[in-house]
Amino acid sequence: MNPATFADVVDVEVAEAPTAPVPTVSAGRTAIAVATPADLLRIAVENGADLDRLEKLMQLQERWEAHEARKAFVTAMAAFKREPIEIYKRKQVGYKTKEGDFVGYKHAELSDVTDAIAPAMARHGLSFDWDIHQANGTITVDCVVTHVLGHAKKVTMTGAPDTSGKKNLIQQAASTITYLQRYTLLAVTGMSTKDEDDDGAGGADEHPQGNAQAQHASERPTARAAQPQSAPYDQKKFDANKDQWREVVKSGRKTPAQMIKFIESKGALLTEEQKLTIDSWSHEND
Repeated sequence: MNPATFADVVDVEVAEAPTAPVPTVSAGRTAIAVATPADLLRIAVENGADLDRLEKLMQLQERWEAHEARKAFVTAMAAFKREPIEIYKRKQVGYKTKEGDFVGYKHAELSDVTDAIAPAMARHGLSFDWDIHQANGTITVDCVVTHVLGHAKKVTMTGAPDTSGKKNLIQQAASTITYLQRYTLLAVTGMSTKDEDDDGAGGADEHPQGNAQAQHASERPTARAAQPQSAPYDQKKFDANKDQWREVVKSGRKTPAQMIKFIESKGALLTEEQKLTIDSWSHEND
């Protein structure tokens, strides 16, 4: 049997796949593969290139790798965004009226965000981490998303320590850090939280800003149901009783919602700031 010639092979391949013709190579010509900077560097080393030429080739290799890593990052983020991720506002701060209406606000805690995002990111070679800095009475949090090939994206937010309630200095810093971690992670990944019923007040969690104090203001309790008109609770009377009420809440005898309901049952409605103060008592030991 005669051995198959190059022409025989080409004829067979064209006949079997007419829609994808196989290019032929003319006699005397050699197919040339595209060389990467790493290939050029290896060849230069093998041929004894001088140090200056090697340094330039190494710089070229570094730029090439950075470009490839950036492309891989964009591809991975696009795939991550196609994941069916849902982050719900599960944390309720407030109380229910006698009619069963909720008065207060809801938000997603840091664990709600990380539990939803981390597994999906890992499937596409992505991870996240935070860098924390404190200076001049403010706290700065950097959230960095990194791809396995090395390209990264960072979002930075700054805020003052959370002085609400009677937190000690460490608790004040921890509260703000957790808060900034939540919002920087949402921002750098382009994610948002959702609620089954936003009553038109939504978006507070879905559009993070760089100022943490403005974010705290957006999460202050708002009434979801119309409340009867009544004079606000006298602040002097509130201050006179709050130490005793605080002990009741801290001891667990009443929840903040139960305490608010008990106080308002006397006929005067608490202000939003007074409600926030009562709620903060339950977090003093966090």
